[in-house]
Amino acid sequence: MDLINRISENFSESAHLKLQSMDALAAPIAAAAERMVQCLRQDGKILACGNGGSAADSQHFAAELLNRFEMERPGLAAMALTTDSSTLTSIANDYDFEQVFSKQVRALGHKNDLLLAISTSGNSKNVLAAMHAAHENGMSVIALTGRNGGTMAEALGPSDIQICVPAQNTARIQEVHLLTLHCLCDAIDCLLLGVE
Repeated sequence: MDLINRISENFSESAHLKLQSMDALAAPIAAAAERMVQCLRQDGKILACGNGGSAADSQHFAAELLNRFEMERPGLAAMALTTDSSTLTSIANDYDFEQVFSKQVRALGHKNDLLLAISTSGNSKNVLAAMHAAHENGMSVIALTGRNGGTMAEALGPSDIQICVPAQNTARIQEVHLLTLHCLCDAIDCLLLGVE
């Protein structure tokens, strides 16, 4: 096995997908950033959730908003629903793992808030349940997905936005998700701080 060649192929595939996705994703990313800024300006907060690597992405995004991205600014109201092990395990144990995010959204989410729902397949049942809970609370949803958007695409409401990476491979989708989250952070800062 030629590891150098295999690694080079991974870099090449990742770079190619990012460039291929640029035209398709730029407009929904811009729309999502504008919606997030609108939420924050109305004293709302952004709740984020996902499983596995998408849980890590939720936490990464919330940290970039709460602390800072690349410029100094006051913290922005964002929260990952993936971090409280006592809450997650009590809900999973007492009810069902499918409800670990939806119960949090019902308790913490309000009308001016927004849910960032992340799933590479678009079929994560607990993320889909969180979307339904967000809609029940009058919240908008930004769905960050891959493949064909899965069941999450079918659950989108009229005020929701989908950012769907046009790929099948989970690792490649996650790589574009991370770039997307950084684009969102940068756009939010530009819209709030007036950066050119």
